[in-house]
Amino acid sequence: MSFNYLTTIIFLPALGALLIALLVRVSEKAIRRTAAVFTFIPLALATYLFIAFDRSAGAAGLIQFEESVLWISNLNAYYHVGVDGLSLPLLLLTTFLGFLAVLISWKIHERVREYFAWLLLLETSILGVFASLDLLLFFLFWEIEVIPMYFLISIWGAGRKEYSATKYVIYTLFGSAFMLAGILSLWYATRTLNIVEITRGAGMVQSIMQPNIIFILLLIGFAVKLPVFPLHTWLPDAHTDAPTAVSVMLAGTLIKMGGYGMIRVVSFFPPIARDYAPVLVALAIIGVLYGAAVTLRQHDIKRLIAYSSVSHMGYVLLGIFALSQVSLTGASLQMFSHGVVTGLLFAMAGLVIHNVEERDLRKLGGLARQAPVMAVVFSVAGLASLGLPLTSGFAAEFLIFVGSFSSKMVAGIQVYTLLGVLGVVLTAGYILWMLQRAFYGPPKDEFHHVHDADNLEKFYMFILIAVIIAVGVYPAVLTDMIKLGVAPILKFLS
Repeated sequence: MSFNYLTTIIFLPALGALLIALLVRVSEKAIRRTAAVFTFIPLALATYLFIAFDRSAGAAGLIQFEESVLWISNLNAYYHVGVDGLSLPLLLLTTFLGFLAVLISWKIHERVREYFAWLLLLETSILGVFASLDLLLFFLFWEIEVIPMYFLISIWGAGRKEYSATKYVIYTLFGSAFMLAGILSLWYATRTLNIVEITRGAGMVQSIMQPNIIFILLLIGFAVKLPVFPLHTWLPDAHTDAPTAVSVMLAGTLIKMGGYGMIRVVSFFPPIARDYAPVLVALAIIGVLYGAAVTLRQHDIKRLIAYSSVSHMGYVLLGIFALSQVSLTGASLQMFSHGVVTGLLFAMAGLVIHNVEERDLRKLGGLARQAPVMAVVFSVAGLASLGLPLTSGFAAEFLIFVGSFSSKMVAGIQVYTLLGVLGVVLTAGYILWMLQRAFYGPPKDEFHHVHDADNLEKFYMFILIAVIIAVGVYPAVLTDMIKLGVAPILKFLS
């Protein structure tokens, strides 16, 4: 019997959460180490799967490392997991940021046992979404993440933490209600919950009753999570008030569930996606420009980064509904890139707030002298966010713009793409403004006590920078795999 890699990767963090919750009379240090072990092993296994993944042309559209067991016979529902070129990079990203989130949380001292148990359960739920090939299983994992996110924000957050946690739950359940209605309608029409079968029979799916309605129902659920303007207002509040590691997971992996789900919906209903593409491309550009414009007006350092995510997820939406191979590849790469870049930005923002005890950019300044490592790393993350060449941000945005501009699927998309490029200019404005206000200018006397990053903090900073640069220098390490996942969609769009 072959080793069940994906099941092990998905449920090891949950097992770690269970051990942490049940083992009594253990020290806080032992709890942290347990959390680190039960997140590092999934990262090691996901890295192995990434290396072992068959990238040959003949593997296009094929699910690899597949596991399937009948679960609910009356519904023809299976415990069915597997990965392709779209889901494996996101699975790897989740395990990577899940391990780093534990390191970022190393100095948590309040209710440590509960905190790490919820954090590990959150990782399991996100991993399950990216690995699920059965829509019911997909939905269950999608819903599970609401529970740990609520407690992590409402207990360990700051500011209006109860309000932000409740708002997150309400928005998520609102989207999930539409998604569940779409899944049930799709099952009733096709009598299958198998994502692979639905994708392969995309032409047949068009003949079912009211495919447009099913498409819209599913799309709304994913649009809330991405988030798409105007369904985005939960994101700045959740980011601003969440603890640092939770902001890293939220920006790095959780909102990518929305983009990943949208690509799957496109694979179910390619012609309908083409019909609605003009509207969604327009919403994408509104999100890019609105998010960037609002970001320019922020003074809270975490809220600024949160609104920047609204803008950057607009690029993902643009790439998806430009419906070309290059744009879809760019959108998938942007999800990975945004995960590591914005994860680093939130980690650095949390470090500034912890070490300086100030988050208002109007009161910060001159920190580069007291904390040069923090200043340099924050600058690198900011430059990657604005798409500096040789960073992952540049590679992803370049593919999105080239793929969108050359797409034949949406009339007038060249104008939308040029407006999207304007978003890069605005991004440069707010990133450079943030760096200048926080780190440069004359040092302030009240910040003379500020200390720089310690060795553990430098460790996770430099790992994130290494990934950002590696993907920027050689994006083919991901794009060659992503193309295989995109290929089955394109044959129904041509």
